[in-house]
Amino acid sequence: MNRSTGIKHKKFFWISILLTALIIIMFFISLSMGVIPISPKEVLDTLLWNGTDQQNLVLFEFRLPGILLAILIGAALAISGVILQGITQNELADPGIMGINTGAGLAVVLFIFFFQDSLPATNTLSAFIMPFAAFTGALLAAVLIYTLAWKKGVSPIRLVLVGIGINAGFSAFITIFQLKMDPQDYRQATIWLSGDIWNANWNAVFALLPWIILLVPLALHKADTLNVLTLGDDLASGLGASVEKDRRTLLLLAVALAGVAVAAGGAIAFLGLVVPHIARKIIGPLHQYIIPISTLIGALLLLAADTIGKNLLSPTEIPVGIIVSILSAPYFVYLLMKAK
Repeated sequence: MNRSTGIKHKKFFWISILLTALIIIMFFISLSMGVIPISPKEVLDTLLWNGTDQQNLVLFEFRLPGILLAILIGAALAISGVILQGITQNELADPGIMGINTGAGLAVVLFIFFFQDSLPATNTLSAFIMPFAAFTGALLAAVLIYTLAWKKGVSPIRLVLVGIGINAGFSAFITIFQLKMDPQDYRQATIWLSGDIWNANWNAVFALLPWIILLVPLALHKADTLNVLTLGDDLASGLGASVEKDRRTLLLLAVALAGVAVAAGGAIAFLGLVVPHIARKIIGPLHQYIIPISTLIGALLLLAADTIGKNLLSPTEIPVGIIVSILSAPYFVYLLMKAK
């Protein structure tokens, strides 16, 4: 190991420790804050099964599932953004902008529209079906994007531009089906589409967790492939990479991560766009570092946004997607101004 590599590993280690510590701190802050405040000491006692019945109910049934979902969703969207920016070689690529989130959202809206009476969102089976429905919708969007962008291969720029068009089309279909819903379902779908961890219970956590456990290691395994693809198609082919095959595989991975995140947290915009940029500024361009750091930053950012949204105007809750947009939109404008 040369000196520069050793320095990079050391930097990566300490940044990971710092971000993990910040997530733990935000975790306890989020557990403490709410309509019923609980001190950090009482939170710790309750987590060790020494709390009162009320504290057990508030923490384990209401707050903890939502916090864990925020961490999982933030990590999934961040990694999806890393992959999409890598395969498109476009720093403005994001599962929301490219229409993948909207495809997943359309599938969930259709699920609510057709099955709300027989499988309400609070139903255990519904919690496990929704990620598959969202993945199917996200996959449909990705297939359409890839097919329409194909022209003797797939140009990264065409991929993004077609994605923006698909995003607009799917958004129109979502609006059509929303208008056909009864008022209660319409309100539920509208809040969820704005980016809201709307069904925060243990069923949703257990439904999302297996996807994250499976997909995050796969993303890390593909880090070297992403490093090669960011060099450009011609150079990547010259180095022996199967460019189109690798791009399809990585696109499928990004779609799965974004789809299951949308199923649990709605169409949260900008997080998958901003987090990879922050990670690259902190740790450099290598994806074996960017992916873990983005995972931690995404989890921290969404957990902080969720805590702000639930407590800023308490007892009224602001959807987490709105908080993320407020925090991230200025950076997105900066990127647009900076982009060539």
